[in-house]
Amino acid sequence: MLSTMLSPVARALPALALMAGLSTTAAFAQTTEGYWQGVQKAGTLRCGAAVAPPYVMRDPATGEYSGFYADLCRELAEVLKVKPQFVDTTWDNIVAGLQAGKWDVSLALNRTPPRAMAVQFSIPAMEYQISLAYNKNNPKIPAGAKSVADIDKEGVTLAVMSGAAQDKAISAAVKKATVLRLPGNDETRLAVVSKRADILVDASDTNLLFTQSNPEWVALNPTPALAKQGVAFGLPRQLSTADVEVVNIFLEEKVATGHVDELIRKAADKVLKGTN
Repeated sequence: MLSTMLSPVARALPALALMAGLSTTAAFAQTTEGYWQGVQKAGTLRCGAAVAPPYVMRDPATGEYSGFYADLCRELAEVLKVKPQFVDTTWDNIVAGLQAGKWDVSLALNRTPPRAMAVQFSIPAMEYQISLAYNKNNPKIPAGAKSVADIDKEGVTLAVMSGAAQDKAISAAVKKATVLRLPGNDETRLAVVSKRADILVDASDTNLLFTQSNPEWVALNPTPALAKQGVAFGLPRQLSTADVEVVNIFLEEKVATGHVDELIRKAADKVLKGTN
């Protein structure tokens, strides 16, 4: 009896509500399309690349990128079935460019709390540590130096790549020594070889390559560690958990199977042979 007393509009309300619910669900599904589906539609995975051998290297003659993170960029693009595109940048701009949408991932980005407030990270492909490389005959460097405090002296100059993780770490650690910031690895190495600087501040694996090709040089891993961080893909802040998981699963397998170690060895060999 009550149902016959309801107006046609009232009887239509449940149906309208159901239609509205379905419409909202459809709209939600459209707006939550994964980030990587958008990359697939574009057909290109844009990788922000700042040079730091053996992570990322660039041949100045051809512009071709190599290094183990460049290889990982290509392999991730292959998984997504798109073409990789390398976008040249600097360590001063590699986070800001990702925030501005100039590329889809940043290569070989150290995981730090300040950066994590600006972008997201994948799991690390490898662990990073800072070391100090210097000529063992340099009288400014005390024999048996073990810590940053041992080399933090007036008159000591430390060469570091501007904007990189090692720049931020050494700048916070020294009080008396001079920090010489230069745009790239070639410039920092030239500074120490030419004695413009006394110490090269860089990743431990990079400094190991440098000292292996220069027997009169030694590399010191300070105790306590100057920095020990994971090296990962930097990812846009707006990525969903599911989008981040795509990259994490990709890296998880590459690390577990030893493939990343193979890529690192290949890149290291290239550096030692003096090729990009």
